[in-house]
Amino acid sequence: MNRKVLIADDEPNILISLEFLMQREGHEVLLARDGNAALAAIVEHRPDLVLLDVMMPGKNGYEVCQAVRADERLAGVKILMLTAKGRDTDVAQGLGVGADAYMTKPFSTKELAARVRELLG
Repeated sequence: MNRKVLIADDEPNILISLEFLMQREGHEVLLARDGNAALAAIVEHRPDLVLLDVMMPGKNGYEVCQAVRADERLAGVKILMLTAKGRDTDVAQGLGVGADAYMTKPFSTKELAARVRELLG
């Protein structure tokens, strides 16, 4: 099933590799390079899943996630935080603001693809 996935990351190389991976998995892909663009794209396109970096210009990933969770129109949007911030407190903060899952960089593309399939059920 073709699902819509938004990739929000300010690192061009990560955007390119994740875009390729998600397209290979059969998903329609949208891209955002900062938190403000990510939030605007989520509101406009209502993706099934957002792969969300934490450290981005504009709004950070925690702020984007919190804004999405505060908007009941976006209740069905799944959020997977993908970040280099891997301390227990970072993970707890990400899950605390409403992320459905949290993965740290660097990550295995095989593991990421499996987690995406699981979230999109």
